[in-house]
This record gives sequence, structure tokens and C-alpha cells, in this order.
Amino acid sequence: MMNSSAHQYLMHATYFAPRGKHRLQALGNYLSQRYITPNDNVIGFIGDSGAGKSILIRGIFPGLELTNDDEGINVRPLPLLHQYQKGHFRSHTYHLDIRFESAFTQTWELAEAVKEAVSQGKRVVVEHFDLLYPHLGYNAEVLIGVGEEVIITRPGVFGPESKEIGDIVFDSIKYRKMAHTAEDLTSLVLMDMGFDRPTYHSDIKHGFVLEFQTKPNIDLIDLEQKVNELIESNLSISHHDDEHINIGEDIVFPCTGPRIHVKKTGDISGFYLIKDFKWDSLNQQYLLAGVVGFEESGLGLLK
Repeated sequence: MMNSSAHQYLMHATYFAPRGKHRLQALGNYLSQRYITPNDNVIGFIGDSGAGKSILIRGIFPGLELTNDDEGINVRPLPLLHQYQKGHFRSHTYHLDIRFESAFTQTWELAEAVKEAVSQGKRVVVEHFDLLYPHLGYNAEVLIGVGEEVIITRPGVFGPESKEIGDIVFDSIKYRKMAHTAEDLTSLVLMDMGFDRPTYHSDIKHGFVLEFQTKPNIDLIDLEQKVNELIESNLSISHHDDEHINIGEDIVFPCTGPRIHVKKTGDISGFYLIKDFKWDSLNQQYLLAGVVGFEESGLGLLK
């Protein structure tokens, strides 16, 4: 873990937000060891619904009871608020989802509960911290934004404020969702062409990478065209279970990140494949990269 003197020099660190529960939890575990100290009382998370905040929190704080998670499990009464009203906090760390709880409780009252818990030396992990910040009166000691990338920062007197992190991650999550869906469509087409489904993947900005142990004999122009045909078909994409998505009405497809997708294939813009397999000499494998959204981001230079 970083020592306290090193923490004061942290402006921000940025990591790709990986797809898949296990990879996201592994990143959370790494972040906890590197950036979180025992004296951090308010940890703020910012990001859209379905970005993977709850999974990341599980990696950073194993065993923490989440009061509202992606599985639809809601803990009632809310432990933080209930114990605040009783005047006694029994746990050391609490979780709070402001967007969810504000449907039941005034945000200012949630802020008062957080302030009282912190005054008694407790830690509060706050999802959608940007909604709490105007009522709290002070910033989080650690801010973590989840969009296409995971951004972690220790705000100082001059910021950044939660809105600055929110502006970045709320805009970028669309590229992550497009890339994940385009990756699954590419894998689906590869299987239809008689190839095994790629089981290894990694990330690039506004895109994805499929990894192969041997170089496939694939016409990449034909592959790209077939994927774009699926995109133009505007098929619906929906969560099936924790390991599968629905593509259209008939296809159930394996996926390690079933909640991080666009709603329709037609929501993917600017998809193309880089027309060459790149050799990774370090890991001894061939890489196939796909990119989305290049009309918006100027990434056409990669084509």
C-alpha cells in the first residue's frame, strides 16, 4: 500500500474498466491495496447505472454488505440511516446508494447521517456521490469514477470536485457499452464462420482486443462486414443471466459482463476492425482489435 506521504502527491490514476465480474473485482482489489488507507472515511463512487460500481466496490471492500446492488437485492431498513436514528453506529463501514435511497429519504437527511457516522470514526462508501456532495459540505477523501475507464483521485482544496469526474465518466460509458457489445457480436460471427469463440480478451480505448494463440485464417474485411450487418439489423440486447446476454429474440450468448451493453445493436456507431493481426511477442499471441465510435472521437487513424 502507498504510504501516507506518497498519497499527497496523487493527482489521479486511470485504468481501463475491464469487462467481466472477476476482472473488475481484481482491479478493485488492486486499487484497495494501492490507494485506500485505513483513515479514509468517505469513499465516493461516480458512474451511471450498470457501469459496474457495485462489482468494483466488492473488490475494494470484500465482505461489505451492499444495500442495493445489481442483483436487485435491497437491504431494508437502511443500516446507516437506521443506526443514525438510534444514535449508535454498530459497524465500521457502511454502504449507501444515493440514487436509490433518495427515492425514500431526503438527500439532506442522508448527508446528516453520513456526517454523524464520520464524526464517530466510521467509514461510508457512497455510490452516486455527486448527488450527495452539494448537501454534505465537504468532498470525499477518495473519488472513484467508473465509465469507459476507472479514475481514482484524492481531491484537494482545489478539486477535483465530483462533477468534474462525473462529466468524464458519464460521457465515456457509452463507448464501453458499444465496445462490449461489438466484441460479443464479433465473437458470434466468428463462431458462425466455424471458429472457436475467443476466450481471451483485453482492452483498448474505445474498443476491444481478441487474443489468439495461433493466427486464424480469417478474411477481416468479410468479418467486419458481417458484424456491421448485425449492427444495422438493430437487434435488441438484454441481460439473460449472470453469464449470458440475449441477442435479438433467439440467441443466448455467453458473456462475462452481461449488464454492460447497449440496448440495441443499432446503438453502436463507427465500428471497424483493424485490418491486421498484431503479434504480441511478450505473450506469444496474435491480437485482433476492434474500434467503435471513431466518427465521434477521431480514432480513424487506427483504421
